Amino acid sequence: MSWKETLADQMPADWAREIEVFEAQMELRREGKLDEKIFAESRLRRGVYGQRYDNGHRHDGVESQTLNFPAAPLTKGPETMWDAPGMVRIKIPYGGVTPDQMDVMADLAEEYSDEILHVTTRQDFQLHFVHIEDTPDLMRRLAAVGITTREACGNSVRNITACPIAGVCHDESFDVTPYASATMKYLLGHPDVQDFGRKFKVAFSGCQQHACGLVAMHDMGAIAVKKTVDGVQKRGFSLHVGGGLGAVPHQAKVMEEFVPEEELLPMFQAVSRVYARLGEKKNRGRARIKFLIAKLGIEEFQKLVREERKVLPHDDRWTSYLKDVPSYREDAAKEGSSLNGAGHPEGFDDWSHTNVYHQRQKGYAVVSITLPLGDMTSFQARELAKITRRYVGEALRTTVEQNMVMRWVSEADLPAVYLELKRIGLGQAGAESIVDLTACPGTDTCKLGIASSRGLAGELRGRLLAKRAQLDPAVQKLRIKVSGCFNSCGQHHISDIGFYGNSRSVGSYKVPHFQVILGGQWVENGGAYGLAIGAIPSKRVPEFVDRITERFVRDKLPEESFQDFTRRIGKLELRGMLDDLMKVPAYEQDKSFYSDWGDPREFTMGDMGAGECAGEIVSLVQVELAAAEREVFEAQLEMEKENYPLADERAYHSMLQAAKALVKVQFLDVGEDPASIVSEFKTRYIETQLFNDRFAGGKFANYLFQRFETTPVKFTRDSVRQLIEEAQLFIEAAYACQLRLSEKKTA
Repeated sequence: MSWKETLADQMPADWAREIEVFEAQMELRREGKLDEKIFAESRLRRGVYGQRYDNGHRHDGVESQTLNFPAAPLTKGPETMWDAPGMVRIKIPYGGVTPDQMDVMADLAEEYSDEILHVTTRQDFQLHFVHIEDTPDLMRRLAAVGITTREACGNSVRNITACPIAGVCHDESFDVTPYASATMKYLLGHPDVQDFGRKFKVAFSGCQQHACGLVAMHDMGAIAVKKTVDGVQKRGFSLHVGGGLGAVPHQAKVMEEFVPEEELLPMFQAVSRVYARLGEKKNRGRARIKFLIAKLGIEEFQKLVREERKVLPHDDRWTSYLKDVPSYREDAAKEGSSLNGAGHPEGFDDWSHTNVYHQRQKGYAVVSITLPLGDMTSFQARELAKITRRYVGEALRTTVEQNMVMRWVSEADLPAVYLELKRIGLGQAGAESIVDLTACPGTDTCKLGIASSRGLAGELRGRLLAKRAQLDPAVQKLRIKVSGCFNSCGQHHISDIGFYGNSRSVGSYKVPHFQVILGGQWVENGGAYGLAIGAIPSKRVPEFVDRITERFVRDKLPEESFQDFTRRIGKLELRGMLDDLMKVPAYEQDKSFYSDWGDPREFTMGDMGAGECAGEIVSLVQVELAAAEREVFEAQLEMEKENYPLADERAYHSMLQAAKALVKVQFLDVGEDPASIVSEFKTRYIETQLFNDRFAGGKFANYLFQRFETTPVKFTRDSVRQLIEEAQLFIEAAYACQLRLSEKKTA
């Protein structure tokens, strides 16, 4: 019997068949008998992504350890998936992973990847630099230990996330783990979730007040609640829909205050049907469920879902799993006992303070394992599997902060566990603190990355670690999150201090920049989103972090949160803290500003621009785009004053200003009339495709057109906030367009 046949006996028959189908599709695509778009959707639904291709270089300074790739320019990768390695996303429902599964993934990382396992903000694992020819065998080996990559990507229900301390948390209503597991099994491959216009993300949380589930930022989320019905206490869920970060973040809205547990799966199915039927299909930029709910209103959406629920054909699977829920438990490998007062290893007390959570079960603790930027080596993964078996059995989970946790550690074993983790380089203190930064892949591997999020996060992490002991306790509790572009894969909107990558031109050069986001709320399931206050050069970001944290310590009120602090002093004051940091020295004065963190190459390969009187020549379009940035910031100030009509007007005018800036490159006499600006912009930039690029410039142009064509009759904080977000994205797209045009001109 071949190894493939052996593996087939160890995996579900339907999973084995799916992999065979994918292998056949690969062969058809090689022979030119399957359309590339069809194949792309198929491979994405099986977790196989293309990735940025840059000679195996990671911008945080970590080089590929096992593969040698032919050189390729940073901005131009191979033509097809067959020409270069890609990325495979491995779906880990609610983050639950066993030591045996860790061993297999460690093997795969060594044999097919670069020996790095990366934990994502959705509790998945990712392997980078994997050749597509290897993916079927990789999938088989995963399936043999109960892991699938199906629907880890694509227009489908993505990995279902849940609180990593579910079942052991002091504040939860009840353990959501069996419900998250049942939802994953029910929706995986379900016919009603195969016709979505975009991805659909689901999360479970055991309580309202903590951040573990981040329900507020999900397409659909469930918060555990209990309710007394006819004198009997029942389990159920508060269901939230329409949340999401991305380019334009939306807060999820409560669809049902209480859904009894037996109605959980049919409600998920009903929501899926309504979304599949009415959600946008042609315009991907408006295809998430948050846009459908914004269009219909939550009351109308709720009505449609309730009507859909009434006509759903009965499915025994809705409730069949419930009989096992009362007996569900995670077994501990050892008897729980308290930590004695004997001397502890060096560094243990510091580590225990930040990385140990005492469970509600007496004598047990959860240990957080800090993974720098979400990465661990295959060696570390194998050793962690051994440690897990020895001390807790199989109680291991990933977290949305790109770490891992060991549950059910006997408190008496904590010193030994600490020494074991320290031995393999995973015993660092500071979990869930300011040194525990979250970052998306950015320009390392993502095709949409603009600036090096991992490079910046690595730099900040190193600096903060070096002075961690001197940081004020209030600062140590802050969260920093970094995204390589506006799409918020690094969750910058819900952090105290967030950054997302963009770029600006200085003369003939591009300079990596990051937009600064302040005042997001991590707790209460990601309860509030921050807003951008201005872009600064990437190399100035560490200086800004020092400046804002020092100001917070100096001026905060007793017990004042960072979010309340930023709200109190106001965005105008915060913006003033950026003014001097926005300046970029000339290339001749300091070349370091013209490269990104962790990457010594110039951020742009353009020729040096000509100077005049030792000063930089600044184009008219740059001046006008800067004016548009100023105006959208003023819109934020008006929103803070609750002057919503004026905030809307300023945000709209900032888009007109940016469009006019581009039009003036070709036609100086465009004037101030909105109709003329929009008409000329359409003619010169949309019809010619000059505004469209891989960063979805065409989608962002629609934000201007929609506001031009429809003047609001009602102004709310939510509607104004959305327009401000859209205006910021339109201005960024205008900058990107200007940079492309300047490059063509100098080429």
